[in-house]
Amino acid sequence: MSLLLALPAAVGLWLVTGGRALPVARARITTAVAAALTLLLAVATALSDSSVDRPWLPQLDVRFSFGVDGIAVPLVLLTAVIGVLVAAHAWVEVPEGGTPATFLGCLLLVEAGALATFTARDAVLFFLAFELVLVPMWLLIGRYGDRHDPRARTDASQRFVLYTAVGSTLMLVGILALVGWAGTSDLRELAGGAGAALTHERQLTVAVLLVLGLAVKVPVFPLHTWLPPAHTTAPTAGSVLLAAVLLKMGTYGLVRLPVATVPDGFTTISPVLAVAGVIGIVWGGLVCLVERDLKRLVAYSSVAHMGFVVLALAAGSDTGLQAALFANIAHGVVSALLFVLVGGLKLRWGTADLASPRPALRETSPRLGFVLILGLAATLGLPGLAGFWGEVLAIYAAWAPASSRPGPVFVVCAVVAAVGAALAGAYALRVARLVWIGDRPAPGAEAATPDTDGVEAGVLGVLAIAVVLLGVVPGPLLAITAAASAAIGGSP
Repeated sequence: MSLLLALPAAVGLWLVTGGRALPVARARITTAVAAALTLLLAVATALSDSSVDRPWLPQLDVRFSFGVDGIAVPLVLLTAVIGVLVAAHAWVEVPEGGTPATFLGCLLLVEAGALATFTARDAVLFFLAFELVLVPMWLLIGRYGDRHDPRARTDASQRFVLYTAVGSTLMLVGILALVGWAGTSDLRELAGGAGAALTHERQLTVAVLLVLGLAVKVPVFPLHTWLPPAHTTAPTAGSVLLAAVLLKMGTYGLVRLPVATVPDGFTTISPVLAVAGVIGIVWGGLVCLVERDLKRLVAYSSVAHMGFVVLALAAGSDTGLQAALFANIAHGVVSALLFVLVGGLKLRWGTADLASPRPALRETSPRLGFVLILGLAATLGLPGLAGFWGEVLAIYAAWAPASSRPGPVFVVCAVVAAVGAALAGAYALRVARLVWIGDRPAPGAEAATPDTDGVEAGVLGVLAIAVVLLGVVPGPLLAITAAASAAIGGSP
């Protein structure tokens, strides 16, 4: 466990500081080796159930405590796999804006912070790890983002910092209140009854602060407006990490903190969270129907899909919790696939504007065309692909919520969410018509889009296989999260 956290952090910090003058080839090799070793350590940690627990700040009763369970293991493995894929993608694209070593070091630092977040067993450690990710991601967006529009890049990076800083402040106040009132920062003790022993008023206060702070990171409507500009501006590797890893930190935080530690307070605000989630589902789908920028369209689809995760969590049942955890992983894989694909198309076209006529991708670039259709099918929740199970189980959980939830409210949310799923089909078909079927190119436009090969084809291939496996064989992932979900206390 200690090596899992230390390796990417140490190598990433060295690349950003002392090794920032490394030639690009050596920086790539260093990053790839560190990411591969981190993946091996993640697998070993998951299989051995490794953990570390040492005194750190005895005066505050804060311990250096990290470990994994059924909820953390899938996210740790997802983060490590995505780390390898973005390190490999650096052989395809290293954006301008600074030294290549600094860019690659930021990727490793984001991975290290996410791994620490998913394994922290102390509430204070969770917050510190959560914050560790923000600085390297800000650099990825602000320094290595799209060079075509400096003003948009600056706006996106500043909005990212502003929103996340405000959300983190609310989360910190909530964590301090929870730790102060409960008398412990150990997440296992808080989930085991120390948090539930608080009065309802204190639980409600903590739940509101934590949910508001974490909702920014998920993001939940209407706190989502930082995400589309960040995705549109960020380099491909940054968008992949942002969608597949950073957003998962928000939903994981919801599970670990308000859901597990202050269940009565979370129950009280769950209808509001469910309504916000389904509004995000519909709003994201409607925006995708008219959005012209392909990368921004995928970002808004992320807002819609994370709405299903929030709805499932708000339902309060064991089914809802497992649906949220499965949808979390599924969205991470599908969004990574789409952002690698769209980033590659933007690099080839010079723009992601859907209004520009394109030659048919199915004819000029059949491999890219196949991956596009696979990603769009997974986005609309086609059975047999990763997106199906999380959305279906989320709608089912809302239709039959826990007895402590207001049934009519959640039934209406389930119906609205189903309508949002239909919107996903509509905007997926729109993209397929414009890009896969295509149109005759405008005068002077390129006659064809170069097809994928080499490292890019390998990255897309790995993600495509994961999308299919999660859809065809969902049982192993559900089995991993089953015991931990039941321990949190979800109702049947």
